[in-house]
Amino acid sequence: MATQREGVASKTRIYLVRHGQTEWNVEHRFQGHQDSPLTPLGLQQAGWLADALQEEPLDAIYASSSTRAMRTAEIIRGERQLAIQASDGLLEMNLGEWEGGVQEEIKEQYQERFAAFWEDPESFLVAGGETFREVEARATAVLEQILKEHAGQSVLIVTHTVVLKLLMARFEARPLKDLWQLPYIYPACLCHIEGSHPDYEILLHGDTSHYREAPVKG
Repeated sequence: MATQREGVASKTRIYLVRHGQTEWNVEHRFQGHQDSPLTPLGLQQAGWLADALQEEPLDAIYASSSTRAMRTAEIIRGERQLAIQASDGLLEMNLGEWEGGVQEEIKEQYQERFAAFWEDPESFLVAGGETFREVEARATAVLEQILKEHAGQSVLIVTHTVVLKLLMARFEARPLKDLWQLPYIYPACLCHIEGSHPDYEILLHGDTSHYREAPVKG
């Protein structure tokens, strides 16, 4: 049952977050459906965002079922008495045979497909993996259900780079060919969307103002 607050009765607030830095981020490895722990910096990044959102009322928390996303969500949740709802639909893009591989080595071995990943997402495909459209379909289905079930509420969603990019593209009406244009999605960055169906406003996109040191790509 949606709650209503004074002055924002019809508005839904979505806080969309990428997980904190992981060990494989530091090693520049593709993670996909595989996983690696948050680094000490990744834990800090999640903590910085937790502090920034401490006073924000949340009605629900959703996270990718990957450990790195769940751990980030736990830190941001803080003392709130809310269950974190794990969702396979928010998992990172399945990268098949690339998962665990170092990006520079993958680039050398699969030059055309590597270029397609960044420059022509519509045509990208790797053995055993998903297409961008498949990820878009499953992640958007989760988002639409959240928007329906939590109309007028505030919801935190913790996920991954590709999923976050695709969900933000939905709000921007950004074509898939332009998916990787700026802003860059740093670990534990924040996107804030507010509004009601069918009109939503992007208030923050890839924001790192809660960081207490310079952002590190990864």
